[in-house]
Amino acid sequence: MGAEGATEQEKCASHNPRTVPITEAQFLSWKRQKDAEASAKRDETARKRAEDIASGAVQMNGRELFLHQPWVFDNTQY
Repeated sequence: MGAEGATEQEKCASHNPRTVPITEAQFLSWKRQKDAEASAKRDETARKRAEDIASGAVQMNGRELFLHQPWVFDNTQY
């Protein structure tokens, strides 16, 4: 088989365009960008959920109910 009998690992390595190592600065830049995108997505989801709760479109879970209406959990009346 000769050249045709290359291992799967050799085939993957020869066709991978990202075989050039990146520097630490490049990685940290990518990581900051990735974290910022994740944070923005999380913030947008939280804002959307708060709007939906305020409009009554979705049910609150227990924690959200406790934060928005703590009087429901007041046991001093009993």
